[in-house]
Amino acid sequence: MATRKKSGSAGAQINGKDIGRVLITGASAGIGAELARQFAQHGHRLTLVARRREALADLAEELTRDYQTDVKLVTQDLTKPNGPAAAVKAAEADGEFIGILVNNAGVVDVGPFAKADPDKLTALVDLNVRALTEMTARLLPAMIERGVGRILNVASLAAFQPIPSMAAYAASKAYVLSLTEALSEELRGTGVKATALCPGLTATSMGDEIQDQSSSARALPKEFLSNPKDVAAQAYRALMSGRVVEVPGISNQVTAAWAQVTPRWVTRYIAGMAARVKV
Repeated sequence: MATRKKSGSAGAQINGKDIGRVLITGASAGIGAELARQFAQHGHRLTLVARRREALADLAEELTRDYQTDVKLVTQDLTKPNGPAAAVKAAEADGEFIGILVNNAGVVDVGPFAKADPDKLTALVDLNVRALTEMTARLLPAMIERGVGRILNVASLAAFQPIPSMAAYAASKAYVLSLTEALSEELRGTGVKATALCPGLTATSMGDEIQDQSSSARALPKEFLSNPKDVAAQAYRALMSGRVVEVPGISNQVTAAWAQVTPRWVTRYIAGMAARVKV
């Protein structure tokens, strides 16, 4: 578990080792912003990455005021071919190291795959899969060398099953979950741990987008909508304790468990009945 240190000191530690800075992608809003608040209140120094500089600056001002934490901003579009490399270079430009990586940046596309904009689908894969993979690959070796580190990959409840009308999104999150679970085994004994966060529908702008375009999502009772602050708090605890998969919320946990024990054809059929949009 991380220990808190006063502002201006070396920062939070894990098992007596300096954890360096926390790099959070997609930090300007939603779960990413709430994760930044969680890390800040636990004494971590932050490097926040997103495309929207103004939103990042507003968040940095809040975190500095409320938690007296050190916040560095990196404005970068991770869907660009050189985006992840440029983000890492900027994050490490001052000689500090990244000890915790939070791959939170992601987008969703709702609707029939055959009617989707190919450029949007490609951008989705670039951000949800390629950027996450490259960010991890660039920062993980140094964590292993230092013998301490954490990686939080934000997947989704959608990772546990195929979802018609969100086919590419669900597939991208299945990749994130599988990659994280595999990494968790590769990293045994290194002092580095990887966690996959798998939230259900959450009250964020992405959640609003899904509900706007999906009748089945709109039909969900408000009680089934997760609070991003609660999701971030659970994610922080899971990451720092080394839990591999974290599914916030009892109803989401039941859904994930059901999807894992049910024959795939049954899961596929029911998901289609619930979420399919006529092509």
